[in-house]
Amino acid sequence: MNQSIVVIGGGASGLVAAITAARFGAKVTILEQNSKLGKKVLSTGNGKCNMTNQNQDLSYYRSDHPVFIQTVLSRFSYEDTINFFEELGIMTKNKNGYIYPRSNQAASVVDVLETEARSLKIKCKTQEEVISIDRNENGFIVHTKTWHYECDKIIMACGSKASVVEGSNGSGYTLARELGHSIEEPLPALTGLKGRDNWFSKWSGVRCDGKIEIYVDSKCKASDSGELQLTEYGISGIPVFQVSRYASKALYKGKNVSVVLDFLPELNEMEVITLLERKLERLGEKNFQKILIGIFPTKLIDVLVRKCESIQELTRNIKHFHLPIKDTMDYSHAQICTGGISLEEVDESSLESKLVPGVYFCGELLDVDGACGGYNLQWAWSSGYLAGFSAAKGD
Repeated sequence: MNQSIVVIGGGASGLVAAITAARFGAKVTILEQNSKLGKKVLSTGNGKCNMTNQNQDLSYYRSDHPVFIQTVLSRFSYEDTINFFEELGIMTKNKNGYIYPRSNQAASVVDVLETEARSLKIKCKTQEEVISIDRNENGFIVHTKTWHYECDKIIMACGSKASVVEGSNGSGYTLARELGHSIEEPLPALTGLKGRDNWFSKWSGVRCDGKIEIYVDSKCKASDSGELQLTEYGISGIPVFQVSRYASKALYKGKNVSVVLDFLPELNEMEVITLLERKLERLGEKNFQKILIGIFPTKLIDVLVRKCESIQELTRNIKHFHLPIKDTMDYSHAQICTGGISLEEVDESSLESKLVPGVYFCGELLDVDGACGGYNLQWAWSSGYLAGFSAAKGD
């Protein structure tokens, strides 16, 4: 007998879950609380949609349960993702392993998913906010503010609290808790970090290449390199995003968090000292500000030379700039959350709840977060496919 399935959430994972379930014969309804499907997808990759990444090393997915992630990704792989979207009409382009639609428009991805959903006769109900779920002898009753929907199975693809998109309010966590699930605290990830000091206006607006190391109680937890963005509140940019989850978790637990910035990672300390000494000698006077011209932007130079009396002190600032961290940016400035539904309560082979048979989870709602570079969307596609397949094919 064909399953009737309600998918709560019409974002990346929800759309793929719905399409997959419908392809396997299910009667599917999507309930999306926003006015449009796929609104958060539209903002990914600065509107260009970094769909996935050719490098699928497991280290780019963060969780305490790597086998769980590997199982899900193996069911709908990078290659499956490319084939899936090419069949829908998306021509992709590969930019150093980062995969985008050739159109450079995230709207293209949403358009083909929505077109496929409607061609499969999936009912797409927008501005339908789910407020509760009841169980009965036949399955489930999903209540919204305006209606109720009866179904055999539910796929929860509600997303997280992250994003500026209206409706990213974490309502899925509440629904999951009401079903008996425990939630690892959702915290901002892929976001900027706020420093403890109050002088950051001095370097605000600077972009420069560098390396960041993040320390929790004096122990290095992660590092990354690339273009740093120096802001009025502290630091931002992709390298900062990549390590921000560790700051979120540690700060939530009341631990001491700091970062060390290396503004000249291509040279070691002795090479920096030699370079600066030669520039001083050529200049003929002790002027630290002038010897850094041509190496760093002016606003960064002003910060680096503060209180420096020697080449050694200046080198320490350049190579080991210490910055205590007091907070992350909030959910509205985060691309994703770290945390979510505990993976211990979800069957990795089907994404079905171990506590409530007939309920499936996918996407950001689960306690999995990826690095920048298309990994969170790959998780959405893979987990959406597995949830949709399992719900449609299960007894």
